Order: sequence, then structure tokens, then C-alpha cells
Amino acid sequence: MPLIRTADLMTAGGAVTAFNVITVEHAEAIAAGAEAAGAPAILQISENAVKYHGNRLAPIAAATAAVARASTARLALHLDHVESTDLLHAAHTHDFSSVMFDASKLSYTDNVKSTAAAARWAHDRDLWLEAELGRIGGKAGDAHTPGVRTDPAEAAAYATETGIDALAVAVGSTHAMTTRTATLDHTLITALREAVPVPLVLHGSSGVPDEELRRAVTAGMTKINVGTALNTAFTGAVRAFLEAHPSTVDPRRYLTDAREAMAATVADFLRIFRPNVAR
Repeated sequence: MPLIRTADLMTAGGAVTAFNVITVEHAEAIAAGAEAAGAPAILQISENAVKYHGNRLAPIAAATAAVARASTARLALHLDHVESTDLLHAAHTHDFSSVMFDASKLSYTDNVKSTAAAARWAHDRDLWLEAELGRIGGKAGDAHTPGVRTDPAEAAAYATETGIDALAVAVGSTHAMTTRTATLDHTLITALREAVPVPLVLHGSSGVPDEELRRAVTAGMTKINVGTALNTAFTGAVRAFLEAHPSTVDPRRYLTDAREAMAATVADFLRIFRPNVAR
């Protein structure tokens, strides 16, 4: 199936779940999970994933796009947490229809200036641009200090001044959680939805329980980002296989289990917002 534009998924109504791609197995698992759940999804490649691949975007982007096109699911390709202007400017040549430009480590004034420039550049090339204000927890540095929250008035002004298409906000989730114990501020989500003129994005959703995610969507979240949950499934499956078969040297044997575990995790997350679909 041809790639779907992120903007089309984001404006179709309801929640859209985005999953991080690190390896080809991640991309294959996301496609398989979306097919199993009968739901669309976004495959997103972060700047950190590009660094892992030797700072070469083209190979992993091409592989991910090829996997998406071979799938029967409706899938979009997104470039995530981009701080490098050079990487931003590579997006439109590698099948991405959207980018998350992350200037959240800068001062508010510099964040607005940098993000507004990124949005103008993206819109000139028909790319949808997500940005961040309010500092999602779980990453090093002041920009990601746990416990901070996004101010609705500041978020509304930021969205207007930058011209962005979606905004990632801090409402209680934290990146890199391996247990699903986070509690979200649903009152704040509602206030942000009422104040901010663009769709809201929840980063760090791996650590958020099902019911909290459902309530977040009801309160106003549109894009739900999931990354660590796939890596937890991947690593757990590999570890279990190698503990049971310690003499194995063919990676295809344990990567098959890893891919299947990730696909099941993808399907479970997608079914959170489709309760009538059997698990």
C-alpha cells in the first residue's frame, strides 16, 4: 500500500499511535502489529536511531519505507526528535511526510525562533511539523526534567508564534519507562486541548497504563508515541530464547521471536483505542 501522509492520519479523528523504529525488525513488527489490529500507525525514526546507524538516514529510511509499502496496513513515516537542521532538511528526500523538530533544550525565545524557521521550511515542502514545549521527563538536561508540566497559555502562544502542526506536551509521562505505572494529569490535558490550536502529542507512552491512555485521548491527546515498550519486548524475547538455547549463533532464530514479541506489543497498544477488537 502507498505510504499514508501523517497529516491525513492526524486529521482522520481519534488517536493515532506512533512507534519507534531502530532496526528493520522494528519496522516489520510495527507493520505486522498494525495489520493484526486492523489499525493505522506511524513508523517513526528518531535522530538517535539515525546516529545508531552511523549518522546515515538513507538506509534505515529506505528499509522502513519499503516495509510500510509492502504492508496492507495504513502506515505513515515520521522523523522524530530532530535537533539537527541538516537532518531536518533531509526528511523530504527520504519519504517522510512529517518531522518532530525538537528545540526544547533552548530558551523559550530561541525555541520559538528555531521552530518557526523549521515550520516554514517544512511547510514549503508540504511536510507536517511537530514540536515540543513543556519538557517531557526522562531525558538528560533541563529540557527533560521529570515532574515539569506544560503551561496552557504558554503552549497556545508557542503554537501560534511558530506555526507548527502539532505540539508534544508534558502532562506526566516519562521517556524510557519499562513499567506502566505513570499517572497523567487529565485536567491539564483538557486545559491544553482547549487552549492549543493544534493536535497534542503524548511522548513517553510506554509507561502509561491502558486506561490512562484511553482517558488521555478522551481528554484531548491525538498522537501517542511508543518506543521503549517495543525494546522491552524485543530484549525480553531475545534473552528468553538464548537462555533456553545457549548454543544458538544464528541471529535469525532469536530475532524471529523478538520481532513477533514486538508485533504483539504493537497490536496491543493499537487495540487500546479499538476496544471492540479482540486481543
